[in-house]
Amino acid sequence: MTIEEDIVDFANAIEAAAVNLKHRIGQRHGVDVKEETKPTVDESTKVGEYNPEKIPWVRAEGEKGIYERYPAYQQKPVMLTDYINLLEDLKRHTGKLQRAGLFYWHFQDSVIVARKPSKK
Repeated sequence: MTIEEDIVDFANAIEAAAVNLKHRIGQRHGVDVKEETKPTVDESTKVGEYNPEKIPWVRAEGEKGIYERYPAYQQKPVMLTDYINLLEDLKRHTGKLQRAGLFYWHFQDSVIVARKPSKK
C-alpha cells in the first residue's frame, strides 16, 4: 500500500468517526440529524481505462538513470487510446502517479510520458 492510499484510508476513518459523533450528539440532544448524500461522480469527468503495457515504450537514459518513454525521441506520438487515457490520468494527478510498482510522469509542456520502477 502506498502512502497516498494510507492517507485516504485514514481520512475515510476520520470522516466515519465524525459522522458517528454527529449522530450521537444529535440523539443525545433530540436533534434529527439528516443524512447527507454524497455527490455522485460525473461520468464525463472519469478517466477512461487504459493498459500501459499496450503503449510502445522506448528505453531511454536521463540524468537520473534508465527509464521508458513514449514517444521516442523527436517522434510524434500515435494517438492510441491507452496513451491518451494515461496522459489524461497524469494530468488529473498533477503530472505524476504510481501504478503497479511503476512511477509514471508527464514531461511538462510536451506529449511525452515516461515510466520507471517505483522507489521502495
